[in-house]
Amino acid sequence: MGLIILSGVCTVICVFPWVGNARRLRLKQRWSRILLGILGIRLDARLEHAAPGSLLVANHISWLDIFAINAAQPTAFVSKADVRQWPVIGWLAAMNDTIFLQRGSRGHARVINALISARLAEGQYVGVFPEGTTTDGTRVLPFHGALLQAALSGGRPVVPLAITYWEENGERSLVPRYDGDISFGECLNAIAGRRRLTVRVQAMPPLGLAGEDRRTVAAAAQQAVSRALRLPGESMPPETPDDLADVPLSGDCPTGSPNPAPTGWATA
Repeated sequence: MGLIILSGVCTVICVFPWVGNARRLRLKQRWSRILLGILGIRLDARLEHAAPGSLLVANHISWLDIFAINAAQPTAFVSKADVRQWPVIGWLAAMNDTIFLQRGSRGHARVINALISARLAEGQYVGVFPEGTTTDGTRVLPFHGALLQAALSGGRPVVPLAITYWEENGERSLVPRYDGDISFGECLNAIAGRRRLTVRVQAMPPLGLAGEDRRTVAAAAQQAVSRALRLPGESMPPETPDDLADVPLSGDCPTGSPNPAPTGWATA
């Protein structure tokens, strides 16, 4: 893992200044595939429904999710602003298209929406984990709709992604889970203890029309992911706030987890 991070730093310093965006995206994809290969993880991706300029909304199980998505299709992710201040990791994230959100600021929320809209309009892929935290992979939490607003306002497709992990014998694996009290080291050791795992990333048909209610689209996306995974999907409580400034991000530490691996790190 240390060598992978070092290679990312060297690539950003020595190569990124001299190549265009298309080449950078290919390098990010290659970097992610190498990391999955080192960990013995095979990628099975089916993204035929994800056209350029799509907002990708996925269930969230592990820090590996972002590597899996980037290995299939290089994507800019939204992360909490705190990650930008992390040594090395924050810099790598910033150099790899991460969009940093300052939670609690409505003014900054509007700026973030504008940034997401601009990326989508340019044909880039932007990814969010609308559950706002990781799970053990046996359920799908309610999808917050706030981060979907940029796509809906700009008439861009919202594409649900279903992520699952599988053992060699064909059974669903909970080994990569990074939730509750599981630390990053424990998660990494559990993954390294498996000779082979498979991560499946499946895109469902796009949702959302310009001007459509974001809560409705978020609920539809959650249902699509739940059906694809054949897992129960929890309902959004009526009193749950759905303001962009308050929505939890995938960079947040799961409850009790001392070593969060944020979105920004995984996109480096």
